[in-house]
Amino acid sequence: MPEKEFWMALPLSLLYSITFLGNVTILVVIKVERSLHEPMHYLLAMLAAVDLSLSLSFMPTTLSVHWFSWRSVNFDACIAQKFFIHTFRGVESGVLVTMAFDRFVAICFPLHNATILTHGVIGKIGAAVLLRRVGAVFPVPFLIKRLPFCHSNVLSHAYCLHQDAMRLACADTCVNSIYGLLAVIFIIVLDALILLVSYILILHAVLGIASWEERLKALNTCLSHIFAVLLFYVPLIGMTLIHHDGKHLSPILHTLMASIYQLLPLCSFPLCTVSEPSRSGGG
Repeated sequence: MPEKEFWMALPLSLLYSITFLGNVTILVVIKVERSLHEPMHYLLAMLAAVDLSLSLSFMPTTLSVHWFSWRSVNFDACIAQKFFIHTFRGVESGVLVTMAFDRFVAICFPLHNATILTHGVIGKIGAAVLLRRVGAVFPVPFLIKRLPFCHSNVLSHAYCLHQDAMRLACADTCVNSIYGLLAVIFIIVLDALILLVSYILILHAVLGIASWEERLKALNTCLSHIFAVLLFYVPLIGMTLIHHDGKHLSPILHTLMASIYQLLPLCSFPLCTVSEPSRSGGG
């Protein structure tokens, strides 16, 4: 790859700036504006906090690679980075599921939304989502540290991922692969199924509304969330396909896809939030 990839560093820096400023703005506005102290906006604040944490987990090394040609990382630092990236990715998925539940409650039980999703309930859901993902990712550092690395130690991306580091091992990685697959099924695939079921129930409830105007109004409250879900899963699917079937592709394409996979959802979620319609008690 080129010694100094300014052509990638500039757009990455721009996207990171949008991500950072957008999510910080969301957190500040929701904290200051008392009219936004309701379930939907608390969940948006939770998503913004997770996105900030995720961007801080991988962007410093990514920008260092592309701006300053920084080409090495300590093994323990790499493991720590993997832990935080995979943890916050899973938490992000869990928050999106919780937001889908919020939409379902708001549309099906509009008069009880504030009593069902109280501050305490949202706090407990957030803690459960975090503990679920930490529990799933916790064994990963120990699984990777037991492996010997005696071949090339060049990563495909500008940050550390479990599957990327695992392919560099010169030992059987069957246990790591099986555990990684089970973790993905337990977190990402399960969340995708819950999201699908949630929107089937939401669509069923919307179709039961007599007025077309009220149907469109109800669906409009879900548009930004649907867009956010697509932004989360489409790059993830693309990244998975690149890992499994794109071994013959250029290393630059791998790096570009890895950056898109991480940054596109993060810088787009604040834009989804800006377009978020305000919700009345009638859903």
